[in-house]
Amino acid sequence: MFYEEVFRKLNKNKVRYLVVGGGAVVLHGVVRMTADLDLFVDFEEKNLLKFTGILTDLGYRPKFPVKAADFADKSKREKWKKEKDMLVFSFYHLKRYQDHIDVFVYEPVGFENAYKEKEIMKAGLIKIPVISIKYLKKMKMIAGRPQDLADIEALKEVEMLRKKDDKNQGQ
Repeated sequence: MFYEEVFRKLNKNKVRYLVVGGGAVVLHGVVRMTADLDLFVDFEEKNLLKFTGILTDLGYRPKFPVKAADFADKSKREKWKKEKDMLVFSFYHLKRYQDHIDVFVYEPVGFENAYKEKEIMKAGLIKIPVISIKYLKKMKMIAGRPQDLADIEALKEVEMLRKKDDKNQGQ
């Protein structure tokens, strides 16, 4: 797993985050390609400073020419969103250039509510907090790109299969 070390460190340090985007779509059971890891992180400053410190320790650097810790500054995130139309802040790994992490600079959906309804998925021994299908579909609808709309349809199929499985197990 490409991002195993990231999940391990974030979990060990009790960082509040959710896997979103294509990675979440795949973890929910949709077969599709995704190249990066998309995260939605609690914007509480202490949480963000832990998050950026961990990524820095693991060898990740901002793609944008700023310090990683700048991401914890609410006014800077707001400025980037307003002036640069930035939706995600990107990190790349210094030695493994294909390892790329995008983090939302704003809350497309309320983090607290999404976090309360998260699904914990396991990859080996690692527990991964994944945004629920309900909130993932909302985020995909906001993005509205063709791939996002295709993901919404695929996620609806996953929901139908889950309901059918639940119904069959209840009999």
